[in-house]
Amino acid sequence: MKIEHVAIWTFELERLKAFYVKHFHAVAGEKYVNTTKGFHSYFLRFNDGARLEIMQMPGIVPSINSANQQSTGLIHLAISVGTQGEVDVLTERLRLDGYHVIGEPRWTGDGYYESVVLDPDNNRIEITI
Repeated sequence: MKIEHVAIWTFELERLKAFYVKHFHAVAGEKYVNTTKGFHSYFLRFNDGARLEIMQMPGIVPSINSANQQSTGLIHLAISVGTQGEVDVLTERLRLDGYHVIGEPRWTGDGYYESVVLDPDNNRIEITI
């Protein structure tokens, strides 16, 4: 078995798509629109085959999950970039582009080299080897 995809609601679909395409080299599929529901979505595919669905629809309420205080439920996406150097470079590039780095690059106690940044919607992205 494998996880087929993970989905994220957003209020700014095109902005979120541009973030993942630019910084994580995701390839966006065709935009899907259901005019009856006002639903819009993209599937973003990463080079290893993993997919992220980003979705927008009227009536979706903002998340109560805070960038500063974690709670139960899905809390982050971990994206492997291949090397320690790439973690460092991408983290710095995101910082220079104005994104909030909430976890500086470091080795964790369980053997991961990672940083944590917030995407435009304040979703946690763990950048790892």
